[in-house]
Amino acid sequence: MTVPFWIAGKPVTSSSTAVVRHSYDGSEAGSHYVPTASDVEAAVAAAASGADEFATTPAHVRAGALDHVSRSLSQRADEIAQLITAESGKPLKWSRGEVGRAVSTFRWAAEEARRFSGELQRLDTDPGGTGRLALVRRVPRGPVLGITPFNFPLNLVAHKVAPAIAVGAPIVLKPAPATPLTSLLLGEILTETALPPGSWSILPLGNGETASLVQDPRLPVVSFTGSVPVGWSIRDSVPRKHVALELGGNGAVLVCPDWPDLDFAAQRIATFSMYQAGQSCISVQRVYVHTDVYDELESRVLAQVAALHTGDPASDGVDVGPLINEAAASRVASWVSDAVSAGASLLTGGGRSGATVEPTVLSGVPEDAAVMAEEVFGPVVSLIRVSSVDEGVSRINASRFGLQAGVFTRDLPTAFDISARLKVGGVLIGDVPSFRADQMPYGGVKDSGVGREGPAAAMADFTEERVTVLTGLTL
Repeated sequence: MTVPFWIAGKPVTSSSTAVVRHSYDGSEAGSHYVPTASDVEAAVAAAASGADEFATTPAHVRAGALDHVSRSLSQRADEIAQLITAESGKPLKWSRGEVGRAVSTFRWAAEEARRFSGELQRLDTDPGGTGRLALVRRVPRGPVLGITPFNFPLNLVAHKVAPAIAVGAPIVLKPAPATPLTSLLLGEILTETALPPGSWSILPLGNGETASLVQDPRLPVVSFTGSVPVGWSIRDSVPRKHVALELGGNGAVLVCPDWPDLDFAAQRIATFSMYQAGQSCISVQRVYVHTDVYDELESRVLAQVAALHTGDPASDGVDVGPLINEAAASRVASWVSDAVSAGASLLTGGGRSGATVEPTVLSGVPEDAAVMAEEVFGPVVSLIRVSSVDEGVSRINASRFGLQAGVFTRDLPTAFDISARLKVGGVLIGDVPSFRADQMPYGGVKDSGVGREGPAAAMADFTEERVTVLTGLTL
């Protein structure tokens, strides 16, 4: 069945359709109708005309809608997980985890919507403010354009849609062309709520057709998650808009000589360098290991990587599936080959079959090799020997990316010192950088973006302060 897209909360069809194919075997995952230019205009016009009504919708309506979505995702978890796997190639166990995270993301947004109340400031701190009180509230900046990537077709959509609904900002969502089906299914659930017309639309457009949406002045907020060059080009093209960017990373880990449990560190490094075939912006990519523990850790990482199962992502027990398409897999394999040609040692992996790349571990990689300097977005990790903690910190910071980093140390002063010096958006002590709790502020610095996600953080991003001063009061 070809599924509709959504304009102002209503299902819409067109004369054009697109097929979404499974990256593992090329089978059809589903098909959807493709919006026309007039459909895009209708969605934007509905968002603009409905903005005032949605902004004044009672909190209980918005929170109730978010609660309903959270419950429905939980009730349909297996169905949705299978759809995520079918369209993205993500192993089923990771798809199930993504659904669980989206359940939490919508639940957190519902809770935040109920307490999004502003604050009071007394102004009689100076004589001229006697009898005056300021009510500082946050109001929507206007309709939001949300643009999401392929690697988390539900939860990264949730991180756009849920906070927009929570603050009463209409959202026009443009999902990734490779994985639109899960977001279109989310539309089915949203139609079951009492949200007003125009509060949301979902348009499965091609990337090239998104430029007009970015430029449209009726969408003053753009929230983009995706590649670095596209993200910064969006921000440069609309300097007067409020643009939030969640871009790439090349997640680094520092293993300090005091860390006592190398088996745990190896297991976390192996798992989260290869999970989702490395297609996560906080996947482990660079591991700086103090020379005192390097040899022991290397052998343990290789053993953990060897234990990972690669294959059909729809099969239970598979840890590593295909990349999103064969072109992506070919690029990753070529980067590995280039690193080896430049002097790196291939410890395991490196092969490719179709869209699947073998879990790959490298050592001795030059810092300017693409697998070190760029975002691999594939199942590849590089192990690097360092002579001191300071050297590890310096080499992590040398990257143009700065999303999250992991530090394995048990020494509290060392943890605080490294956390203060690392130029990243988040530091994980005693773990890899791939951990994200969906309620926490999440984002990066440098080329990894600007702004923060997480329901409360994104709600602040989608709104601006409005001050009402009350006069003649007894305080």
